[in-house]
Amino acid sequence: MATPSMVWDYVAFVVFLVLSTALPLWNKCGDGKDKTKAAYVFATGSRVSTFAMMLSIARGTLGVRSVLGYPSELYYRGTAMWETLYGMVCAYPIVCFVFLPVYYSLGITSVYQYLDLRFKSRLVRCLASATYVVRSLLNVAVTVFTPCVALKTVIGLPYWASIVGITSISVFFTLLGGLKAAIHADVIQGLVMIACTLAIIVQGCVSAGGIENVINTASENGRLQFFNFDMDPAVRVSTVSALFGQLFMSLSIFGCQQSFVQRYVSMESQKAVVKTLIGNIPIIVVLFSLSWVAGMGIYASYVNCDPLLFGYISVIDEIVPFFVEDKFVHMPGLLGIFMAVLFNGALSLTVSIINSLSTVTWEDFFLQLPHFQTFNDRKQLIVIKCIGAFYGVLIVGIAFGVALFSGVIESSMLMTSATSGPLLGVFLLAMLIPCCNWKGAAWGMIVSHILTLWITFGKLTMKREPISLLPLNDEGCTNATFGHLGPPETAFFVDSDDLYITNNTDVEDVISISKEPEDFLTELYSITYMYYSLFGCFMTVFLGIVISMITGTSEEDAYDEKLIHPLALKISRYFPGPPRKYVADKITSPDKAVNHVNHINHINHITPERYTPKEIPLPDKKPPV
Repeated sequence: MATPSMVWDYVAFVVFLVLSTALPLWNKCGDGKDKTKAAYVFATGSRVSTFAMMLSIARGTLGVRSVLGYPSELYYRGTAMWETLYGMVCAYPIVCFVFLPVYYSLGITSVYQYLDLRFKSRLVRCLASATYVVRSLLNVAVTVFTPCVALKTVIGLPYWASIVGITSISVFFTLLGGLKAAIHADVIQGLVMIACTLAIIVQGCVSAGGIENVINTASENGRLQFFNFDMDPAVRVSTVSALFGQLFMSLSIFGCQQSFVQRYVSMESQKAVVKTLIGNIPIIVVLFSLSWVAGMGIYASYVNCDPLLFGYISVIDEIVPFFVEDKFVHMPGLLGIFMAVLFNGALSLTVSIINSLSTVTWEDFFLQLPHFQTFNDRKQLIVIKCIGAFYGVLIVGIAFGVALFSGVIESSMLMTSATSGPLLGVFLLAMLIPCCNWKGAAWGMIVSHILTLWITFGKLTMKREPISLLPLNDEGCTNATFGHLGPPETAFFVDSDDLYITNNTDVEDVISISKEPEDFLTELYSITYMYYSLFGCFMTVFLGIVISMITGTSEEDAYDEKLIHPLALKISRYFPGPPRKYVADKITSPDKAVNHVNHINHINHITPERYTPKEIPLPDKKPPV
């Protein structure tokens, strides 16, 4: 039951939710431009500003974890995970100069159509698409459930209400707004998120006695330690695993994930995409770092009386909403706005993912069936929206599963890391390895998936180690410390089997705590998930090259050389062996060239203006093989 002081928080929660839902749809309802499939999927017909696209990409990158996860990570485990920023930043220029030049000008609706063009194999395309669908469903279910914990703890909103509410509004956005509404929702919620984070930082500095005290307190208690080059693969996160592990995960997300590539293709030119991505680097750095500074302020406020030890919270991710409830008690409504930010953060990500999932499912599965190939633009749009509604129902079910089985959260996170490597690997094979054929790509993905999932599930079968946290203190706690919040609802549980708090302030000692491996499998399963993407990518590329060299290529494997990165194509000509055959080698007349391009357009479902016969040079005579 809501107390009188909570009434304003409920009002603020509802008002903000209504406004952030209605405003992005206002222009859409007014101009009615999103009537076609292209307008719905790519936001064509109405200009989306570069700033809005940059903020939308940043929101998609950081997600809800920037509000809850990162501050609590610094508070209880230090800055080790902050160094994943290195991998994120390095991924942007690689995407700009490796991925974009290859498939931007193809006019593809689904990024996985590129694999069909390159390998002439629907198997490879479907494997990649299915990987994305499974990963996205698990990821979005966890995204939907994450704010539900805080909403239930602080406002008392039941899990079912949060899950159904977030998903229903997301489906509503998907049916009416498409990509444009999702981008505008990201802008509104991103700006409010920044404002809430700044408010937490200011209040934390005030409570701790100034920014200098905040920094000194975090440093003296082992929260600010960087550049841990421990090469032990069992260490949860070090500088090395943060850099390389996050780099491969980010490349898979930014370069191979439909929800991001869909935004790139919606922009007017490749140059604009490069400008947006490079310009997004400082935005990511600032937004990412703000969350960690907020964590420093919260820690400095509770350095002598930790709410986890004192029993006011039961999981570490509740520290941020608890801080807002505690420190902003004299500002009615702010807690409601903060909760709405969490709610809408999950909502906007869910909208984006549902939009991408429905597009990929239509293009890569439904449209491959003869019955659906005769559908006009209007019917295609209707089916895409129906697919989005179906995914909304499916997400609700999976999110309820996450709520019922706590182990599903961890397994979903591990699944996301495990599927990033094979997906990235098959795109690298397609773009950078001219000799790779569909057999190598398919078997590389399949074997890599089997190996990484084997390690993933093997890790889950191991006895769970206690959660190791940095030193906490409750010596300053009194009965009046949090008296305005009432008595604690949880029990004091420092001695619980699920929690280990070290007395050593050296973060390297904390994160390195592990049992001595008993055998090879135990040692293999103990590898941190940060390396799963790197391992999966390496295995896919290695097996793809070896199998392709063994099986060789045939006339049917020939493809347009424009599907290979220009630099990789130039370098490949200096390698020994017979020269690679491309589509142009088999063209003997202009009519055959036109027929070939029409075939590509049929597979790709694109209009001639984005990809025309002029892009394939017609030689005067057949070049030598």
